[in-house]
Amino acid sequence: TAQHSDLASFLAHAKRTGLDETSPTFTGTRYEYLVAERLARYGFSLRRVGGASDFGIDLLGDWTIPSTAKSLKVLVQCKAGSGSGVGPHFVRELEGSFVGAPPGWRGSRVLGLLVTEKRTTKGVRDALGRSRSAMAYVCCTGDGGVVKQMQWNHRADEEGLEGIDVALR
Repeated sequence: TAQHSDLASFLAHAKRTGLDETSPTFTGTRYEYLVAERLARYGFSLRRVGGASDFGIDLLGDWTIPSTAKSLKVLVQCKAGSGSGVGPHFVRELEGSFVGAPPGWRGSRVLGLLVTEKRTTKGVRDALGRSRSAMAYVCCTGDGGVVKQMQWNHRADEEGLEGIDVALR
């Protein structure tokens, strides 16, 4: 938005405007920027796009996979907190985001990322496995933005991730 474009500018904006730090708007926006910053360490270049009529897409960008010449378009849904847990319905919601993706983020070479603060569950892994869309699951803590888990489905393998391992250097 015009008021903020990264975590530091959002936190300054929130302080300046008196945004309640316990509000869903603060929590969600902070987490989205935190995720974008932390995933940059793995070769992601993401910008925040969340808002009305966003089809659930919070971040858009590219993933240039380090040590390869491969690049994928990426659309990201962030779930800060995730309340009682992460279920397969989040995977179905992410699948719906592909329909509303902007031009350039439709078709092949597009990866959908579901990012939450919780580790994946069997239900989520099964839903990812059944999906016809290239998708990945990322566990990124909200307190310090530590990426604890990243796994993707067979469609993501087919889009160029087969044989790729992810580690922070």
